Amino acid sequence: MQALITLASFLITLGVMVSFHEFGHFLAARCCGVRVLRIAVGFGKPLFTYHAQNKTEWVLASIPLGGYVKLLDGRDPQQTIIPAEESQAFDLKPLWQRSLIVAAGPFANFFLAILILAFIYLSGAPQLPAVLQAPPESSTAAKLGVAVGDRVIGWRALGSQTENVALSGDFDPVFNWNALRWNLMDALTAEDGFALELQTPVGGRYIKAFDAKDLPKINPESDPMLQLGLLPARTPMEGWQELKLGPVDAIIYASQRVWLITKVAARLMAGLLNGSTSLKQLGGPLSIADMAGKSAQVGWQPFLAFVALMSISIGLLNLLPFPMFDGGRLLYDAWELVAGKRISTSMQEQFQKVGFILLISMWLLALFNDLQRYISP
Repeated sequence: MQALITLASFLITLGVMVSFHEFGHFLAARCCGVRVLRIAVGFGKPLFTYHAQNKTEWVLASIPLGGYVKLLDGRDPQQTIIPAEESQAFDLKPLWQRSLIVAAGPFANFFLAILILAFIYLSGAPQLPAVLQAPPESSTAAKLGVAVGDRVIGWRALGSQTENVALSGDFDPVFNWNALRWNLMDALTAEDGFALELQTPVGGRYIKAFDAKDLPKINPESDPMLQLGLLPARTPMEGWQELKLGPVDAIIYASQRVWLITKVAARLMAGLLNGSTSLKQLGGPLSIADMAGKSAQVGWQPFLAFVALMSISIGLLNLLPFPMFDGGRLLYDAWELVAGKRISTSMQEQFQKVGFILLISMWLLALFNDLQRYISP
């Protein structure tokens, strides 16, 4: 039964993310007057095909590891465009419309994450309170005098210059541990200081400032959260608090969460290039399936939250400026904007080959990491 739940959760996660991504491309293309020949979810042998009245072919394929949208495009040697259809060709549209169509896929993933999180906040979600456990002796929090049982009730970003900063300003409320955790990750990855307003178990309040120079660095060899020393205390479920917001507040709060998570994820991805993030942290299909299955077994809200996080990751990954990704095509558009001419089709084909090799290499590395995690003795 557990294997079936894991498989079903994995397929639902990929299906929802890929469908929204490709539908973003499709909707933008239709709004710009570009004819869509095919929209496919999955690769390989078609399992289901539907031909719409507007001549778009909708395909559900057997390998659920991606998808694509095929547009009417004069650069495709396999397509023959008659004069009456030229106004619907992608390659003959203005640059801003072509860029919009390309960018619509990743941004559809971000929009999906906002919708999912807003729905969770609307329905009401139990949240772990931001009560702290005893910090490790050598941690930054222990050196500053943070004690077990203290509760974080306020957050204030201080930036990179935190020495001699007045702490009398307003603090943003901290509703739960999850909100605090993402704020901490934002500060650690940006190397920015912050101040916390804390409440003791007996009701007293005090403020602690964490200088940027004293924060632990992100590196593959250690856990920065453990070095920082701000860790959640174990709290029984009856001590959790429900976060339930109205429609407008839910959308605003969800948008803020998605922006914050995107910033953190982007910095961690950039860390793969400078060595601060380990390549061993890359996860492949086995990791996604495992986390999807575990979150689904906990409940529908954790599972939806996982789908939202994965949707953000897919959107951000597709914006990377590599061939084969939407970000690579946006890079071509940027070149056209600056140089005043398009990159030749032959040059794009060469870049595509390089991009394919990079994509396969990344996929194999992620799969190898999965095998190390789940199969190696």
